[in-house]
Amino acid sequence: MPSNQFDELSRRVIGCAIEVHSELGPGLLESAYERALLHELTLAGLSARRQQAVNVE
Repeated sequence: MPSNQFDELSRRVIGCAIEVHSELGPGLLESAYERALLHELTLAGLSARRQQAVNVE
């Protein structure tokens, strides 16, 4: 992914995270923020999956 596309994607994801935190505020379980962020990312037209397994070597 070219740097400018990565920067734009990063801005969009961070914007969604800020929106979730602004709406929900502090103090909820991580799972609540996770579900809300997934919803916000979907509304923003981004594809995302929860708890995706990755291999670590």
